Amino acid sequence: MRVARIVVFAVLLIACASGFVSPPIALALGLALALTLGHPSPKYNSKATKVLLQLSVIGLGFGMNLQTVVAAGKRGVAWTAATIAITLLLGFLAGRALRVAHTTAHLIASGTAICGGSAIAAVGPVLGASDEEMSVSLGTVFILNSIALFLFPPIGHYLGLTQPQFGVWAAIAIHDTSSVVGAAAKYGSEALKIATVVKLTRALWIVPLTIGTALAFRRKSAKIAIPWFIGGFVLASVARTYAPPLESIVPIARIGLTITLFLIGAGLSRKNLAAVGARPLLLGVLLWIVISIGSLLVVLRAA
Repeated sequence: MRVARIVVFAVLLIACASGFVSPPIALALGLALALTLGHPSPKYNSKATKVLLQLSVIGLGFGMNLQTVVAAGKRGVAWTAATIAITLLLGFLAGRALRVAHTTAHLIASGTAICGGSAIAAVGPVLGASDEEMSVSLGTVFILNSIALFLFPPIGHYLGLTQPQFGVWAAIAIHDTSSVVGAAAKYGSEALKIATVVKLTRALWIVPLTIGTALAFRRKSAKIAIPWFIGGFVLASVARTYAPPLESIVPIARIGLTITLFLIGAGLSRKNLAAVGARPLLLGVLLWIVISIGSLLVVLRAA
């Protein structure tokens, strides 16, 4: 069985690295592997996924002119602040109404507000969250994040969203950076550029969120997680601005992203899915629907 897992995993990994598999399909292949044979080396998957995602995001920076990065960042900062505040407040109120444990509700709200698993991983230790609370929160966000990767591009086309509109919407309404970039890449190159920058601008809020959580929950010795790879993305953009040939790195970065989504799907465990109860999932769905519809209306109105 172990040998079969390794062989199937290797074949699917090579397929995803070939450039012929789209990000959504890569995620689906990973999920299929996880829910059937299982990952051959799950303990190494999380670290590999994190590193590869960060390197891929930095690589995408080589395809973006610095002026584009600055313009997109300015465009999304106001909406980012507003939607984060609204999501956290709604998470608190809805969590109490649904009788979801306060820690779990805050983790789910944090993951929805900023950048999915990364925000949960940063806030969890500050809260002193248990393994069960982390599993429930990560499982809830992962399920919705995966659905968004498949659902958002068709909705965008149906509504006739321009690429800039879709880029902003995806960056605000989809949880994880990986799925934001995957959905935007499927929609178009301009959408990808805008979505990546707005999402990375959003990810910087992990720092004030962690500090705010430490103060609100009275945790004095909180460890602050700083997303350093965003600096690498900006430096890559600077390099691309003054050395255009570096744009040739972008196709490699996109393949890296596709592999990342495969690894994310393959890293899912039945145990994590089974841990997600009805109330936490309902809370996650409620927050996701509100932020998705609200941000979509703002994007359409601003057009």
